[in-house]
Amino acid sequence: MARTPLDLDELVEHWTLLKDEQALVSAKRGATRLGFAVLLKFYTQYGRFPRNWAELPGEAVEFVAR
Repeated sequence: MARTPLDLDELVEHWTLLKDEQALVSAKRGATRLGFAVLLKFYTQYGRFPRNWAELPGEAVEFVAR
């Protein structure tokens, strides 16, 4: 089943790091920082960690990276 691409409003609502989340992420370095941030936001949205990388929306990862 194909996934509908996320629009900007969904990205901002579900994938923007909040102030307390930014503090947690800032303690990480390098690639660990992005991975931690994406897993954190996925967990807060779905209440679980992704089963594999394919569950992570590419546009969400790019949004968090920026």
